[in-house]
Amino acid sequence: MPKVSDEYRDARREQILAAARRVFRRNGFHATSMQDLFAEAQLSSGAVYRYFRSKDEMVLAIAEDGIRGVIALMASVARDRDGRSIGEALAAATELVREKDEQDGLAGLGIQVWGEALRNPDLRESFATMLRGIKTEIAEVVRQDQAAGRLPAGVPPEDLAGVLVAVLPGVILQLAMFGPKESAGLPDALRALWPA
Repeated sequence: MPKVSDEYRDARREQILAAARRVFRRNGFHATSMQDLFAEAQLSSGAVYRYFRSKDEMVLAIAEDGIRGVIALMASVARDRDGRSIGEALAAATELVREKDEQDGLAGLGIQVWGEALRNPDLRESFATMLRGIKTEIAEVVRQDQAAGRLPAGVPPEDLAGVLVAVLPGVILQLAMFGPKESAGLPDALRALWPA
């Protein structure tokens, strides 16, 4: 049997996730069967199950893909400030969320993932771990801003980070409910709230 390359595996995995995103956006998680996913991906059940054991695993992979870029962005801002404020960091995260929503419907899928996480304890824990990662990165940015006098020093950085993390679900909810046009000004509003 010929060896399959990493590139092939990555492309096949992305093919399956792209199909899952499309069918989940169309039907929602609960109304989507594995048969629907096989048909959308144009793959056999065996081909799909090689990558994902269940629909829940696909939901988690979609959530992770959506949040991974935001966590990386926040980590980058925490490491390499270059004079950027917390407002600039949140604005950049908001712009990334808007781009991902335009590419693959992140906002509507995000709302569905949150709802599913309330029902599924494994998904809830995985999602909570991802959100804690964002909160940790934002807390580091907050510490730096507190030390520089740009944010109040009397509040624990983790508490301020918790409030700031809440901005991102708000952005996602507005994108899902109102679309990109009504949320276009949010990045500039964040920069104005917390200027450099």
